[in-house]
Amino acid sequence: MARNRIASGIVMVPCVLLGAAFLSTAFWGEAASDNRSFAIAIGSLLMIVGLLSLAIPGGSPEAVTKEDEPEQPH
Repeated sequence: MARNRIASGIVMVPCVLLGAAFLSTAFWGEAASDNRSFAIAIGSLLMIVGLLSLAIPGGSPEAVTKEDEPEQPH
């Protein structure tokens, strides 16, 4: 099965946005002082997953197998 670029974009955008929100809250939010390490961990994990979804190489969607090819008359 080939990698779907639209699906990877759907995964990447929310992960990167939420990761950035958690990291910015951890660094600049005064209310997150008790849970700062938790916010950094979740934000980093989301950013890694989001960027990793772009880095995973995809297969060739035009790949044709022998069963898919029509038979040639001799």
